[in-house]
Amino acid sequence: MDYYDSHGHNARRTCRHFDISPQTFYRWCRRYDRHNLHTLEDRSRRPRRLRQPTWSPELKQAVRALREEYPRWGKDKLVVLLRQKGWQVSTSMVGRILRRLKEQGVLVEPPRQPVSARKRPQLRPYAMRKPKGYRVAFPGDLVQVDTLDLRPLPGVILKHFTARDVISRWDVLMVTSQATAHSATRFLDILVERMPFPIHGIQVDGGSEFQAAFEHACQQRGIRLFVLPPHSPKLNGHVERAHRTHIEEFYEVADLCWTVVELNREALAWERVYNTVRPHQALGYKTPQKFLEEFALARPP
Repeated sequence: MDYYDSHGHNARRTCRHFDISPQTFYRWCRRYDRHNLHTLEDRSRRPRRLRQPTWSPELKQAVRALREEYPRWGKDKLVVLLRQKGWQVSTSMVGRILRRLKEQGVLVEPPRQPVSARKRPQLRPYAMRKPKGYRVAFPGDLVQVDTLDLRPLPGVILKHFTARDVISRWDVLMVTSQATAHSATRFLDILVERMPFPIHGIQVDGGSEFQAAFEHACQQRGIRLFVLPPHSPKLNGHVERAHRTHIEEFYEVADLCWTVVELNREALAWERVYNTVRPHQALGYKTPQKFLEEFALARPP
C-alpha cells in the first residue's frame, strides 16, 4: 500500500511490481486500514448461508435404525434397503444423514474386536512416528537407516547397513552376516563415530533389527528414533536411493572378496570416496564434505 501511494496510485504498476493479481490487490485495497493492519489478514471462508437439512425426522430415524442393525454397512448398501422400504432417497443424502448423526453423537461406531490370527504390532518403548512438525534444517537432524540383502553367490547371504543424512547426503556403510539388533547397535556406534556432526534423529523401518537393543541404545544416547508406518519405504527415500548408488557404483563394479572382514575394508574405502570425492547432483555437484564446509561457513554464529 505504501508503494501504491508513492507511485501515483497506479494499481497495475503495483500489481506488476509485487507479482500479484489485480483482483487480490483491489480486495486488499478495500480492506486496508493503515491504523489496523489486521484488516489484511485472511478471513473466514465459511459460507454465509449454510445448506439446511431437507430430510424428515422419520427418514433420519430409518437411517439410524438400519445403521445400528448393520453397523459396518455404508450409504451405498443402506440406500438399497431404504428404497426397498419405499423411501425415495439418494445415496448422497444417506451419507449426509450418517455424518450428521455422528456429529450429534447419536450414532457411535462399534469398537473393533480383532479375532484374526494377524500378528499385532509390537509396542515400541521409545521409537515413535516422526511428528509432522519435526523440522529438518541442519546436518544430523534426520539420518535414515536401512538394510540391504546381498546375495552375490549361491548360498552367500550378507546384510548391508546404510545410513544417510538427508541434508548433507553423508553416508556410512557396514556389512554383517546377519541383520540383528546386536549388529544394528554396533552399526549405531560406527555411525556416531563416522558422522562428522552430532546425530539428533534416526529414521528406520519396522524391522526387528531396529528394536530391542538398538532402540535402547538410541535412548541411552539421547537420539530420537522415528519408525515408519508399515509398507511405506518411500518415506525412507533418501536411504533407498543410497542403496541403488552403492550397488551400481561399488558392488557391481569392484572386484570384491565376499567375506565380512574384506567387504567392510573395501566398503570403508568406497565410503571415503563417496563422501569426499564423488560429486552429488543433489548438492549442486559438490561432495558431502565440501557441502558441510560451506554450510558451516554460511551458518550464522
